[in-house]
This record gives sequence, structure tokens and C-alpha cells, in this order.
Amino acid sequence: MYATSLPSFNRQKRPLTRLPPPPVEAIGYIGRAIGHSEPKILGPYLIQTLFILVAPALFAATIYMTLGRLMLATNAASLSLIRANWVTKIFVIGDVFTFFIQAGGGGIMASTDADKAKLGQNVVLGGLFLQILIFGFFVLVAAVFHVRLRKQRKLVKEMEVPVGVEWEKTLAVLYLVSGLIMARNIVRVVEFIGGREGPLLTVEWTTYVFDALFMAATMAVWLAPYVVGLKRGKVLAGGAEGSTELGHV
Repeated sequence: MYATSLPSFNRQKRPLTRLPPPPVEAIGYIGRAIGHSEPKILGPYLIQTLFILVAPALFAATIYMTLGRLMLATNAASLSLIRANWVTKIFVIGDVFTFFIQAGGGGIMASTDADKAKLGQNVVLGGLFLQILIFGFFVLVAAVFHVRLRKQRKLVKEMEVPVGVEWEKTLAVLYLVSGLIMARNIVRVVEFIGGREGPLLTVEWTTYVFDALFMAATMAVWLAPYVVGLKRGKVLAGGAEGSTELGHV
């Protein structure tokens, strides 16, 4: 699987972060297109429900891993609200949990039984609410780390972040993509609260604007540092130190 990373750091031979590519989301929209032509077939509906619904959780996992690596790379792990080596574990475990909740709920929603479909909808809502709470706590952890690191650097002038660690730019990217995914999840909550006959689920454009467009924007923001580095000739073969690299996972 191909993935794109933000700049790697001197103390790490591996890239700072990797982002799952769009295939999961794309598969969902392929199922949606097939379902439009074959509305009576359950398979396409199940595919679009599951793959479009859970794709942001994969983006979220990468975002969580990035913050943990950033804390370690800046030699400022002690400034985190929670232990830096636990940041990735805690948030990714929570993300995986919400992933399975939403996937399970999406599967139940495909039932032809009205009561089971309603149950599936409530399960998905629970997963989305939990994901929003986890995201909110994540942003808080990132913001506190950001403020503390800036304050520490002002107080201790000799404190130096390793060369190649563009921590403020990385945090800015984290804030932007987190905001996009958070907004997308809030819209999905409103959709599911309204039900199958609600104003948001009975029209097509809301899915393309508040889901597809938001996820495309997330990818664009995440890929921007790599593209800029490529244009400046900073992409080095073999993942050299301080480089921006295109790798595999």
C-alpha cells in the first residue's frame, strides 16, 4: 500500500507519519454508483455504507500517530498532558474501537428489518459521538503541547529542536485535518439523527459536499508539505535524514 509522509526527522530513520490512501473511500463511492443503477441489490448498499462511513477513522489513526512521533522528535515529550509514548496507543486504540462500532452498526443498518436498521443507526451514532469526543481530547492534548513547547522555547533560549523538525507546521496541518474530519463527523451525526427519511439522507449533494469534498480537502492539506518539498528538491532517495519521502506500508 502506498502512503505519503510528512518530513522525517533526524532521530528517526522512518518518516514522521503515513496516511492511508483514498482506496477505502473510493471503494465506497464505487458501491454507491453501482447501487444507484441496482437499488434492489444489498451488496452495493452495504459497501457504500461501510467504506464511506469508516474511511475517516483510518485518516484519524494516522493523525494520532503523528502527534506521538512529533513529541518524541522534538525532545519535548515531558510537555505532553499524557506520556508521549502512550499518546499513539491511547488514541489509536480508541479509534479502532470506534471503527468497529461504526462498521458493525453500518452492517446492521443494511438489514431489511426496520427495528434492526434503527438499531444499526443508533450504533453508528454512538460510534460517531465517541469519535468526536476522542478527537476533541486529541486536539486538547495537541494544543497544550503546542502552547507549552512555545513557552519553553522562549524561557530556555538554548533549547534546540533537532534540525529538520518543522513542528509548528506539522501541528498546523494536524489542526486543519482534525477540523475537517471533526466537521465531517458532526454532519454525519446530524444525518443519522434525521434518519433515512431525514433532509440530509434523502439528497445526494450533502454526501459529496460534506463527506467526499471534506475528505479530499483532508488529503490535499496532508499532501501539501510533500508537494512543496518535492518542488524545492528536498525529496531524497532512500529516505535520507531530514527529507520528505514517498514510501510503502
